[in-house]
Amino acid sequence: MTKKIAILATDGFEESELKSPKEYLEQQGWTADIVSLKSGSIKSWADGNWGKAYEVNKTLDEVTSGDYHALVLPGGVINPDLLRREEKAISFVKDFFEEKKPVAAICHGPQILVNADVLEGRNITSFFSVKEDLINAGAIWTDKEVIVDNGLVTSRNPDDLPAFNKKMVEEIKEGKHELQSR
Repeated sequence: MTKKIAILATDGFEESELKSPKEYLEQQGWTADIVSLKSGSIKSWADGNWGKAYEVNKTLDEVTSGDYHALVLPGGVINPDLLRREEKAISFVKDFFEEKKPVAAICHGPQILVNADVLEGRNITSFFSVKEDLINAGAIWTDKEVIVDNGLVTSRNPDDLPAFNKKMVEEIKEGKHELQSR
């Protein structure tokens, strides 16, 4: 069955954390749309500097979570910080959780989950520098390559991309996840 996945990103995303999952999703025969705050293109961050620009497929004004089977949140230091300031982005993320659809976030990507208020009691990992923010938002943080918690897939950094991509696809294939009582 063909699937449609949203990759929510804006300027300053870590290039490998968008490119690798997007390519892996497309290898499954699925559609992976880059969804952003603005149309046109967004600029990546790679090797400590601005990198390649990527075309935006849809803006947040043009889509809803109902258009997609899952959501991917790449990291980068700048990208999640800009997204978590935008109510449209926060609402978009929240909707995936309310609809119990898979969400995959890597590195600094989980920062927007803090603002979406969806971390209470969730097992999660991330880049170490945002660990305290996630714990303060109610997450149970562990330093592991990849963690899956009821459809939420998280990883620490680009080195974890092979495990992240594999688990992300597994969760998307499983579909909606009914939250089990904790």
